[in-house]
Amino acid sequence: MARVMIVDDSPTDVQNIRNILIKAGHQAVEATSGQDALDRIQKEKPDLVIMDVVMPGVNGFQATRQLAKDPATAKIPIVVVSSKNQESDRMWALRQGAKDYLIKPVKESELLAKLSALIGS
Repeated sequence: MARVMIVDDSPTDVQNIRNILIKAGHQAVEATSGQDALDRIQKEKPDLVIMDVVMPGVNGFQATRQLAKDPATAKIPIVVVSSKNQESDRMWALRQGAKDYLIKPVKESELLAKLSALIGS
């Protein structure tokens, strides 16, 4: 069982991802913004972060960059999950430190495969 932080300001998207994770036996914790994730990630210590891009304040790209550069959180894999489906968005997310990129609405099989590949769960 993995502990996964879902960072998204959309309650619907959070619920969908949470349902996928819980059904697969994982634990889901939530943050409603990039700043909320940055503030809580040290305490929550997730095994993986699922990061939206478009959020108020600190967006997902900014939060990903900060987490990837901080030695205390750099080893936590981040999967960006966004409705932005341009190749440039995917490349930018990877350049910020994300390990992978999925398009919303996320498919259960894709999300669980990425999770398994990144943390072995």
